[in-house]
Amino acid sequence: MAENGAPRGRSTRMTGRERREQLVTVGRRVFAEKGFDMSSVEEIASRAKVSKPIVYEHFGGKEGLYAVVVDREVSTLLAALESSLQDQRAHPRLLMERTAMAFLSYIDENEDGFRILVRDSPVSQAGGTFSSLLTDVAQRVEEILGAQLKLHGYPTRDATLYAQMLVGMVAYTGQWWLETREPSKEIVAGRMVNLSWYGLGALQKTPTLHEDARA
Repeated sequence: MAENGAPRGRSTRMTGRERREQLVTVGRRVFAEKGFDMSSVEEIASRAKVSKPIVYEHFGGKEGLYAVVVDREVSTLLAALESSLQDQRAHPRLLMERTAMAFLSYIDENEDGFRILVRDSPVSQAGGTFSSLLTDVAQRVEEILGAQLKLHGYPTRDATLYAQMLVGMVAYTGQWWLETREPSKEIVAGRMVNLSWYGLGALQKTPTLHEDARA
């Protein structure tokens, strides 16, 4: 498959659906390389070997194309993460392992998409940002943590805070790993779960600082 999304050797005219998919593929690559602000309809049209009006006809402009690309990436990543958390009978540590691996696997297989998600989005796309996606994931993790905290006699009100911490750790580590790609995603996931699980395993029910934070 060439970058412009058209099958090699094809000489027949694309259907409207095929052209739309081609433009999404090209736009995804351009947005990943340059970010939203530095990308242009001119460049997207040029790479797709079409005129600018074709882009406007399908998406109304750069903003419309970007919205479609972001929506697809959010759906793909969220589906993977939700799938990793579905088994309610699984041990919490196993759920953590599955979630970490799902996140890193998405990055590994969808590098362009992840770069788009973690870049600053235009204001008009605030509802489809990486931050809003992580909020959805954190809410799901909060439910699981809440049940476990209650089971072991810990305050369930802390589930929200711990969920934010865990999801933040995975997300930030994922951004770092995107650039390094070392060590392997399996090792990275194992280290993250090791840190978070044994930290959770030794939780104090009423944690306090060892020094006076007001000093």
